[in-house]
Amino acid sequence: MKRYDWYDEIHRLDAEADFRRITQILAWHEFPWDITQALGLALYRTYAVPSIGELLGRTREFTTRTQYRYDDTALLLGAMLHHGFEPGEGRDALRRMNQMHRSFDIGNDDYRYVLSTFVVMPVRWLNDLGYGWRRLTEHEITASTNYYRELGRHMGIKEIPATYAEFHELFDSYERENFAYSEGGRAVSDATLDLMVDFYPPWQRPVIRPFSMALLDDRLITAFRYPEPSRFWRVAARAGLRARAKVVRFLPPRVEPLMEKDNPNIRSYPAGFDVNRIGTFPQGCPVPHDLVTTEVPGTGIRVPEQGQELAPEQRTA
Repeated sequence: MKRYDWYDEIHRLDAEADFRRITQILAWHEFPWDITQALGLALYRTYAVPSIGELLGRTREFTTRTQYRYDDTALLLGAMLHHGFEPGEGRDALRRMNQMHRSFDIGNDDYRYVLSTFVVMPVRWLNDLGYGWRRLTEHEITASTNYYRELGRHMGIKEIPATYAEFHELFDSYERENFAYSEGGRAVSDATLDLMVDFYPPWQRPVIRPFSMALLDDRLITAFRYPEPSRFWRVAARAGLRARAKVVRFLPPRVEPLMEKDNPNIRSYPAGFDVNRIGTFPQGCPVPHDLVTTEVPGTGIRVPEQGQELAPEQRTA
């Protein structure tokens, strides 16, 4: 297989009819590491919106069980990308995600902003910042936009932007108008950064933390009231990622897909997982009858007890 064979395959597909397959190829073959980083930063940005950051802080799920919440988000989104939104595991993952979200009073504007981060951040990472081994084409951006528009529709989000340009305008204007400091948002941000650093061996962590902080733009630094990263780390982080991109350009293409469930940083379910049994179960949300849960004090949220094993027929990873 040659380096640009996936590129050629993508451009033989229709961005309107085959958007999920194009998004799969981008996420699993062309840019698996990059898109994982970009989507991680996409979700991280949302903590700087006080209505989102405070809600996540109150649940304490993102500060006390950060690894689980990171894993659940990746696995549920990955199941939808893999299986689609038709009946089956993809629909089950969508239902599980909607059950969690609809247990809280989340406004449509916040939903639209979160969706816009999924659309915009991979393009920003790969194209605008130059961290990809090649740039995304308009065809690929359109297909990815269409995929997330379909996800938004299945989430019940209203007034979804129609084009990438409209998503970008929403993304930019919402951040300018709404980013601000909140104690909950800062606490969730701190816990998330701790988790990101923990993904690396101990001897690397003193370098990884300032490297990661240097990737945060001025809006995020201001919203979370972090010290401004030094010029050295700003330059080093960007140069390091661009150097990596140049190396990746000369690597052979990834033949076998690297799916979300294959990510070594997802560590919560070594025995396998069932999308119906992961995530949080707020009061009134259906809980599998054999799933043992405990309540997070003062929140009304029930979470699966750690260490529960799945029967062999329930294991999907």
